[in-house]
Amino acid sequence: MEMNNVPAWILALETEDIEFIKNFVIHSGSLKEISKLYDVSYPTVRIRLDRLIEKIKINEKVENEGFIQFIKQLSIDDRINLEEAKLIIDKYKQERNEE
Repeated sequence: MEMNNVPAWILALETEDIEFIKNFVIHSGSLKEISKLYDVSYPTVRIRLDRLIEKIKINEKVENEGFIQFIKQLSIDDRINLEEAKLIIDKYKQERNEE
């Protein structure tokens, strides 16, 4: 998969979130196994998973906004380059979070 095809919600995650997802998949989604792996309680793992789900939902919601879609389309149409598009989108997200 090319980098420009990686979903934005994945790119927005922290390294430890990606590692958690990897371990979750490797252990067939067993929260019991994940709790053993991280040496924490089942409820702790459940809370972490719930927070991760919310992060993904929030990032997907932001990615579907009209302005972001417009900037992505400009990049696809080669009207602006990919790096410029990323900078604009990052700045937009940063300012939205400050509101």
